[in-house]
Amino acid sequence: MTLNGRLVRSISGFYTIHTDQGDFLCRARGIFRLRGVTPLAGDFVTVEALPDGSGSIIDVAERRNALVRPPVCNIDALVVLVSEAVPRADPYIIDKMAAMAAYRGIEIILLINKCDLEPGDVLFEIYRTAGFPVVRASALTGDGVKDLWPLIEGKCIALAGNSGVGKSALINALESEYRASSLPRPEPDVRVGPCRTGEVSERLGRGRHTTRHVELFALPRNVLAADTPGFAALDGLERIPAAALAVCFPDFAPYLDGCRFTGCLHGEGQKGCAVRDAVDGGRIHPSRYASYLKMLGEPS
Repeated sequence: MTLNGRLVRSISGFYTIHTDQGDFLCRARGIFRLRGVTPLAGDFVTVEALPDGSGSIIDVAERRNALVRPPVCNIDALVVLVSEAVPRADPYIIDKMAAMAAYRGIEIILLINKCDLEPGDVLFEIYRTAGFPVVRASALTGDGVKDLWPLIEGKCIALAGNSGVGKSALINALESEYRASSLPRPEPDVRVGPCRTGEVSERLGRGRHTTRHVELFALPRNVLAADTPGFAALDGLERIPAAALAVCFPDFAPYLDGCRFTGCLHGEGQKGCAVRDAVDGGRIHPSRYASYLKMLGEPS
């Protein structure tokens, strides 16, 4: 029997495939190794299923996008968790993550967490002005978590952020907030793995990583969520070509066609650059432009 489904869990060459007929623990056929294809969490696949609940992956559909770390694909939105408390976010890291996601056609949502400790006014102003959807919340108290639902409902999302910023806590808060505000509902079709939260190391100002494997967690409102490693994952991402970089900054968009010279890279000192003029005029935040210049100057 062959079935279509989605790969929701990957551990050491074993893959859990969710289908209309239930979940199947599968291996990938050897032909994928010969082709250099590794199935990823988020893949839409065809499996040859056996009565004992096992099976083989026989086909992997073309992917819309993929992330390197964690190895997940077909993501609709990347929810970037940041904080002005410990661990304090670096705007450059946020900007690079956002640009990388935009380059892959993934929507960006910024969630400023730990607002019970620090309201995050600086980050809120930078990214609201830049045109990103921004939510302020506290996964610990549950305040503001409900504001995230309209942005993620029906989507496959990945959660990204420094370890200790509250990714696993947010998953738990979303589940708790939904249960507290709705009628009893059936258990989700995809089994939800344990979400452990970890404390932040005060000495290092960063958290102890607590996520244990690559898995899509089923949340209410038809949401699938992949927890991710910390921002160190950026080390494994390729450089965005210089000619494509400005397009990955949505706040640059109104000015890209206004430059005097064709092929303008919007660097410092370029005459007739509409982007540079927008920075000087306060229409693009200086920290966003500083991040752009830093990415532009990075080696290939």
